[in-house]
Amino acid sequence: MPDESTQSIVVDAPAERIMAVIADLESYPEWAKAVRRTEVLERDDQGRASRVKFTLDAGPVQDVYTLVYDWAPDGLRVNWHLVQGQMQRAQSGEYALRPLGDGTSTEVTYTLSVELALPMIGLLRRKAEKVIMDIALKELKRRAESS
Repeated sequence: MPDESTQSIVVDAPAERIMAVIADLESYPEWAKAVRRTEVLERDDQGRASRVKFTLDAGPVQDVYTLVYDWAPDGLRVNWHLVQGQMQRAQSGEYALRPLGDGTSTEVTYTLSVELALPMIGLLRRKAEKVIMDIALKELKRRAESS
């Protein structure tokens, strides 16, 4: 797997609310602009999505792919990895939440690594990952703060 990129943002919402937004994968098309469709294929014993099919349309990059999710028991972390994709050979990622101060704000750290089926220079890949993470974190922040 290629090197991963990491980016953080502070969200003015408690960790529970942010994780609820992250976990509501069916609603991603409402607030994550590049996500056109999600389909939860499997759920874990607590009812959380554990296998999800995405349809992505980010302009020149379009893909249909399936991710498997692993939810931390403490509710502060979720990670995922690719099990099937058209444009991607590999993807792994994580949201890690860290409550700040009195619990009304939370630092959200997003880690992502993507390997496309087509070769891409490492510098360009990392730049694309950073753009994806920046947009995703800003959209997550907007959604969690307006919930």
